[in-house]
Amino acid sequence: MTFQIKRVYEPASPKDGTRILVDRLWPRGLKKNDAQLASWMKEIAPSPALRQWFGHQSERFSEFRRRYTAELRKNPAFPALRRLGRGQRVTLLYGARDPEVNHAAVLLSVLRGRQKT
Repeated sequence: MTFQIKRVYEPASPKDGTRILVDRLWPRGLKKNDAQLASWMKEIAPSPALRQWFGHQSERFSEFRRRYTAELRKNPAFPALRRLGRGQRVTLLYGARDPEVNHAAVLLSVLRGRQKT
């Protein structure tokens, strides 16, 4: 599996492979044509309640990671995403400003097996 994450506002690159937006909400100010997406998997993003609770507050990130990992364990979209990564590069796109304190970083960690679902 070859997964990576990238901010959706960064320019697309041939090295991205299949580009999948993993945010529940469309990124502000971005035109759909400019995103160059293969798909938009809203359902893999944290639940609205968890996303609102987290609010990208770094002091809540550890607990957010635990809760989001628990959500992924029950999410039927997770195995489908994992299968997409077999034999191809997949870039998971997110809109958050912080490259380390966001749900895509947690998702990447779980996909790479660094955190159990």
